[in-house]
Amino acid sequence: MEILLTGGAGFIGSAVAARLVEAGHGVRVLDALLPAVHPSGRPTVLPEGVEFRQGDVRDRETVERALNGVDAVCHQAAMVGLGLDLDDAPDYVGCNDLGTSVLLAAMARGGVRELVLAGSMVVYGEGSYRCATHGDVAPGPRRPTDLDAGRFEPPCPQCGAPLAPGLVGEEAPADPRNVYAVTKLAQEQLAAAWARACGGRVLSLRYHNVYGPGMPRDTPYAGVASLFRSALARGEAPRVFEDGGQRRDFVHVGDVASANLAALAAVAARPAGSARTYNVGSGSVHTVGEMALALAAAYGGPAPVVTGEYRLGDVRHITADSARLRAELGWRPEVSFAEGMTEFAAAPLRG
Repeated sequence: MEILLTGGAGFIGSAVAARLVEAGHGVRVLDALLPAVHPSGRPTVLPEGVEFRQGDVRDRETVERALNGVDAVCHQAAMVGLGLDLDDAPDYVGCNDLGTSVLLAAMARGGVRELVLAGSMVVYGEGSYRCATHGDVAPGPRRPTDLDAGRFEPPCPQCGAPLAPGLVGEEAPADPRNVYAVTKLAQEQLAAAWARACGGRVLSLRYHNVYGPGMPRDTPYAGVASLFRSALARGEAPRVFEDGGQRRDFVHVGDVASANLAALAAVAARPAGSARTYNVGSGSVHTVGEMALALAAAYGGPAPVVTGEYRLGDVRHITADSARLRAELGWRPEVSFAEGMTEFAAAPLRG
């Protein structure tokens, strides 16, 4: 297939590009090289044979030209991360939602009907929780008074008892808790509306905590793994927020790229007008503190420092049930937590 890969010069996008080329696909990358992601102004080195075009998905003419002759779109372009404050909201909405709507409108006009969308686990808000008395419950918003006092675990909203966290499945209700999360949910909804309107097919991949070689360094929009790795490169201890007990599913970027390849192979067989979501996680649950310890040990120190700090927009626990992706698309993660952290500790970050 000939594939348009938006955001293909970024951390995840460049890994997807490499995997698609290995599988024999033709790849055209469209990337705006936004300064927050590409401070050098240069794209990541892409595999031989990839066609690179610098351009913004918010520009209609640019997108129309990029879609010429392609069979499917793999949409990775987005502004990522929690952001700094609400002043970031217009940029998130512009990059993620306006950009997606311009792309979808151009696909409808151009007759391109197959889409794989980079989604995110942030659409769930908090993960899955169970109260011993009240069963499955959804905890309310985290309160600064609790967090200031070091009470990081969300209580049962009905009785206040401790909750047991579990794996979240794709059918869990959406509960986005920051601007970035809202824009990622809107991307999925826009894509589903596009599919219904024009007979398209979309598979959305809800990434969990992606890490690996090529992550951007020293940016507030990067993931926690990149922040820890950047600190170690400066000779500083990784600073672990809260008590380090936040549960996450850390999935290697190579496995995420394989999930995109599997989705592109499957999307054409979906019914016209359909949309389906898949969690993309390793299936291995670790805490943020465990990840910091593993990364520091593989790097050779210094040891992490648990600070008790917090960000109000963060969630306590969110871990994936990726059984649907495994069963329906035959995908399997290949990189273990230990192997991935050892590799990541030695891999260069992208400036």
